[in-house]
Amino acid sequence: MYDVTTHISRPHNCHIPRIPFVLSPTSSQKQLYLLQTQAETWLHQQAQKEGWDKASKLQGRKTREGLVGLLQDGNTSVLVEVNCETDFVARNSKFQQLVQQMAVSTLRHCQSHQQNTSSYVKGFLCGEELLQMKAEESLLKDQLALQIGKLGENMIMKRAAWVKTQSDIFIGSYMHGILMAELPSLSNMTFGKYGALVICKDSNGNLKSNISEIGRRLGQHVVGMNPLSVGAPEDESSGETETKMLAQPFLLEPSLTVGQYLQPRGINVLDFIRFECGEEAGSTESSHN
Repeated sequence: MYDVTTHISRPHNCHIPRIPFVLSPTSSQKQLYLLQTQAETWLHQQAQKEGWDKASKLQGRKTREGLVGLLQDGNTSVLVEVNCETDFVARNSKFQQLVQQMAVSTLRHCQSHQQNTSSYVKGFLCGEELLQMKAEESLLKDQLALQIGKLGENMIMKRAAWVKTQSDIFIGSYMHGILMAELPSLSNMTFGKYGALVICKDSNGNLKSNISEIGRRLGQHVVGMNPLSVGAPEDESSGETETKMLAQPFLLEPSLTVGQYLQPRGINVLDFIRFECGEEAGSTESSHN
């Protein structure tokens, strides 16, 4: 800060208001700032180009490793899967940031969805629809190419699932094989190899104190027992080969079916989503029946 009044001579007892004055940048400073901005833009463009070149060369290489990411905000929840070639890269903070960018973009997509009178809505994204979503100032596909260039492995943004609920519905969640985030900025994410969302309704309305724990247990069951549909409470169990969730032996209390465990608690399972990192496509969606 430069105060011009300190350099003005004035008669004794004459008061001149002190007017603060900030010197404007010189033309050379402006030119330097412009050059720095242009250099940063050029470097980013070069990194982007190198990323696309690298992605083209690595295309087709197997991507059996990676992470499932879970992000929740209020009445919305998101599961995403990003694949890479090695577990070493999956543990890298840059790769985890890519998973986070994909999850945040999916969450924004979910929150912008106009919900009708149904108790919940869910959606799935994959392929070009997923890659064309916005991520900060660019598209997800640009961020993907950038990280391929930096980390030197083929990567695929495989799929994303989202759920948005009304106030009387809750979403249980569970992640298995949890990987600790490398950076504090990733603290809103949960990373792992298996993830599940279980959409439930509390018919009694008296389980608010432990409803998240019940939701976690149901998610753990979905991950461990891999049901193919919800089923109905009256379904008879066929034992370990059962594929309907409510008729399966409950993972944490095998003497009861899931339906028998939930009945006295007044919980109804409406739907679920299960992600397993590296599994074949086509096993994403669940059925109500």
